[in-house]
Amino acid sequence: MKIIDLRSDTQTQPTEQMRKAMYAAEVGDDVAGEDKSMNALEEKAARLIGKESAMFVTSGTQGNLVAILSHCSKADEILVGSESHIFWNENAAVSSLVGAQTRMVNNETDGTLNIEHLATSFRPSSGPQFPYTTLVCLENTHNRCNGAAISPEHTSAVAKITHDNGAALHIDGARIFNAAIALETDASYIVRDADSVTFCLSKGLSGPVGSLLCGSKEFIETARKWRRMLGAGMRQAGSLAAAGIVALDEMIDRLSIDHDNAKILANNISNIPGITIDAANIQTNIVIFEVDNKLTNTAIVVNRLKEKGVLVSTYFGVISGGGSFIRMVTHRHINRNDIDEASKILRSVMADLRQT
Repeated sequence: MKIIDLRSDTQTQPTEQMRKAMYAAEVGDDVAGEDKSMNALEEKAARLIGKESAMFVTSGTQGNLVAILSHCSKADEILVGSESHIFWNENAAVSSLVGAQTRMVNNETDGTLNIEHLATSFRPSSGPQFPYTTLVCLENTHNRCNGAAISPEHTSAVAKITHDNGAALHIDGARIFNAAIALETDASYIVRDADSVTFCLSKGLSGPVGSLLCGSKEFIETARKWRRMLGAGMRQAGSLAAAGIVALDEMIDRLSIDHDNAKILANNISNIPGITIDAANIQTNIVIFEVDNKLTNTAIVVNRLKEKGVLVSTYFGVISGGGSFIRMVTHRHINRNDIDEASKILRSVMADLRQT
């Protein structure tokens, strides 16, 4: 039985060109700044994002953590979206490792931050009882909001409010190149007003390991100290960097294929009884839908799909008022035939559940 793995684009494998580049990579001591391959990757990443400097980290979660450590001090407060990855999926790192606290700003269903709520969420600057609001984090694309691509205009509006209140703006841009493709613009334009940005190599870009944290030269110098403190500096890291260079050179433009497949998938399943999906608003490679809890529950659907060779993920949502959702993510190992087959299997599973 063929497995159609739609759990995440983290399931992607390195390309043959990446494997060859890894084998042939020129390496050196990256902690000492002597790995030429890593230096080349970081310079390329900084150019693509439009920032002065960049630093390799092993994951997007680590990149976000190092960014927050670099922007904030203990007892500070950071503002994050109510559906953000930093709040939901990063193991309370802000409180446990940074020593700061998070405060939620309402996410709209399109992944944007509610501007009115954001503007009134900064702490007063006077009074010893208040933490300092030093950072705002904005996610793009937005994982839990259907992979929504956040516009440059919204990003700039958030940046203005943030900077007017004396705080910095960090973009959790794990899939920022998906946003750029969907919005038909450059990633650097989307994040031009942000103070720091992370993006992942190991999702749709198919790199084996790693993310990049980008920002000013001074910011990245501080970030390198925090990375070292976390034990995350690496020595001969050029083999990983070589794969990352291939990812940035060859894999960005093809993300449009994943987006097209996601839209086809959403349309295919939109008329299945017992499923609720906003198919018209799929922008990138993430498809999220809800099942009728009067008919069944997500755990049963996920298990039935798995039995038939389709792997998906599930999560609990806030915006919906507490519903449970199923997520499907397209990537380069998923072709049109897989999309059609997964759609047929889901239709069959839901039909069987209606008869039981």
